[in-house]
Amino acid sequence: MTLDQDHVAALFAQRFGEAPRWVVRAPGRVNLIGEHTDYNGGFVLPLAIDRAIWIALRPRPDRSVLVHSLDYNEEAAFSLDTLAKGEQPWAEYLKGTAWSLADAGFALSGWEGIVAGDVPLGAGLSSSAALEMATARAFAAVSGLPWDPPAMALLGQRAENRWVGVQCGIMDQLASASGRAGCALLIDCRSLHTTAVPFPRGVAVVVLDTATRRGLADSAYNERRAQCEAAAALFGVEFLRDVTREAFRRRAEELDDATRRRARHVVTENERTLRAAEAMQREDLTSLGQLLNNSHESLRDDFEVSCPALDAMVEAAQAHPSCHGARMTGAGFGGCAVAVIDAAGSDDFTRTVAAQYQLATGHVPSLYVCQATDGASVVVGD
Repeated sequence: MTLDQDHVAALFAQRFGEAPRWVVRAPGRVNLIGEHTDYNGGFVLPLAIDRAIWIALRPRPDRSVLVHSLDYNEEAAFSLDTLAKGEQPWAEYLKGTAWSLADAGFALSGWEGIVAGDVPLGAGLSSSAALEMATARAFAAVSGLPWDPPAMALLGQRAENRWVGVQCGIMDQLASASGRAGCALLIDCRSLHTTAVPFPRGVAVVVLDTATRRGLADSAYNERRAQCEAAAALFGVEFLRDVTREAFRRRAEELDDATRRRARHVVTENERTLRAAEAMQREDLTSLGQLLNNSHESLRDDFEVSCPALDAMVEAAQAHPSCHGARMTGAGFGGCAVAVIDAAGSDDFTRTVAAQYQLATGHVPSLYVCQATDGASVVVGD
């Protein structure tokens, strides 16, 4: 289903009998490079994509929130005065965002509406962060709150960490809140400083959905994070971002094998991310592609978050003559890969890579060329 503001507004009108007061949109994201570096205080290079979570809403006279999810065909209702966890996992992202906003001192008003999205769920494209940022945008609209993208991103991250229970870094929420059309965002995850990096001419970014899924809260994500924290403690720093390649080399043998390889990935991935942004600015596609390829090898071998399906997809993409580079993207254990290709070859690339991947794995993938879009916004209303 392709969504736009008119479609979402029409769906709202079908359910509530009138046009929505507001329609808000928050995009998913794909990360070009810089994986598992965000919670290590490092650097990432994502782009907000033209797939999003939409909420159409109107105010309520009380402090209740009533939301119908088209994706799950379920309705959730909760009071802002008695927030408590329930049995609908998708609704916890809305409640968690409400809790985080209220805990930060914002006075929230009730609303009702529908939520719909075309971000593939569980694919590593941050459907959860998009839902959090769309929810924050909805509350900001109905409650008259100021919209500060970095501050709202931090509150969305806090909702996911403290309410949902996933120890994600800041990249997903910040990319969804602060995306720039036509650009990737180089994000310093410690300072939250962002730099827009325009895409080179004649290239396209392709998201390659392996049609395999992972449950992030139940995955080894939290284990990897703990290993990174243990390595940082050995080096006497708060974040692995502050460990240089030379400092790592001097003390690497003091770490156990698994922790050493986790730390090596983060140290080298931060270097690759900064070099990738520089390569984009130079329009050096050869260097950019090689950095993406090297990132996948590091995630597969040192961080051990790839899987056979992701490896098969990346290998099929890298073998195509239009491809400059490809890697798994997201937390791993399934989901999506990303490729940078010559835009002129996108039709043959998507057709050929999909066929080769399906032949290798038996899974039917979804491949689509994506555009970099702006971050969370109110698209109907003020």
